[in-house]
Amino acid sequence: MIRVLLTKPTHDCHDRGVRYLAKRFRDEGFEVVFTNFLLPAEIVATAVQEDVEVIGISSGSGGHMPVFEELVPALHAEGLDDVTIIAGGNIPPADAERLTELGVAGVFGPGSDPDAAVELVRRLRSAPASR
Repeated sequence: MIRVLLTKPTHDCHDRGVRYLAKRFRDEGFEVVFTNFLLPAEIVATAVQEDVEVIGISSGSGGHMPVFEELVPALHAEGLDDVTIIAGGNIPPADAERLTELGVAGVFGPGSDPDAAVELVRRLRSAPASR
């Protein structure tokens, strides 16, 4: 079973999309851990504690770039290079491009099909881990 951590690190109340995505992942047989308002170091600690294979970050009101810029190196520092990272929410195209450069596997904005995120994670996590 694929374990997914979905979180909203920024303090906004726009969580309808990520909560719906959590439901879709659960409906598709994934195990989902959902948190709110964690700092990047806390996200990494939760990923380690929960032994997740995927981290999904939702941002509804900006502030996502500093989170990812701190999160990605922190994951690497913990040896979590094989964790799949996805992003969602109101992320401008230029930021989406930068997130991809940082190693984010997929960026899903408003109106995205949640099944696209499910299928991306299935496809990426079906390959053997590279650890």
